Amino acid sequence: MILIKSEDQIERIRESCQLLAQLHEELASFVRAGMSTMDVDSFAYDYIIRHKGTPAFLHYMGFPATCCISINEEVIHGIPSSDRIIQDGDIVSLDIGINLNGYISDAARTLMIGEVAPETKKLVKVTEESFFKGIERIENGKGRIHDISRGVYTHAVQNGFSVVRDYCGHGVGLEVHEEPQIPNYVSSFSGNPRLREGMVLAIEPMINQGKEDVRVLADGWTVVTRDKKPSSHYEHTIAITKHGVEILTQL
Repeated sequence: MILIKSEDQIERIRESCQLLAQLHEELASFVRAGMSTMDVDSFAYDYIIRHKGTPAFLHYMGFPATCCISINEEVIHGIPSSDRIIQDGDIVSLDIGINLNGYISDAARTLMIGEVAPETKKLVKVTEESFFKGIERIENGKGRIHDISRGVYTHAVQNGFSVVRDYCGHGVGLEVHEEPQIPNYVSSFSGNPRLREGMVLAIEPMINQGKEDVRVLADGWTVVTRDKKPSSHYEHTIAITKHGVEILTQL
């Protein structure tokens, strides 16, 4: 069941989303080569707690950390570790959620550390662009989920990249994961509900430099590309309002 939010609920979700947007801004300046992914996770945890929030992903379905931190060929759900050191030339995806007084935000960014290979820079750029191509397909808050999916997929593939099919975006706001699912490609096997005022959605292109195929590591969480080529992740929480689409996790 798709949860339609009231204007008051969207306002509360917006507050959570703005806190998360500020955290991502802080992390973009904080993350650098030589630090561990656990250093990054600790920074995010402290920031959220200091601002009276709760890490939405910590212990969710057993996940052991505040952030999903995925480097290079890691697509999503990377587990922070004091042994994993960020290197010059890495791309680092940070996927974070905040529970602020019961209202959930969700957003991901991929950071480029130092001198990144030109094709990988293009991957990160196109992944971000794919998000905006997806929401461009929504006219005045109308349309269907597949309009978003088609925009993401078309832009990624036209630029020579592939789209991860095993994972997708989703509803969000009162729970970490809600209906509907929002794939980054159009499929006759997935639902295609009509967009309605009051929907809050986490739209998250996951785009690979190589093939679309992925696998899960032995830790049960970290998803990697099978061909070990880089992957990029970009996500915002949006709301469908009477005025159209609002990106809630954008400052």
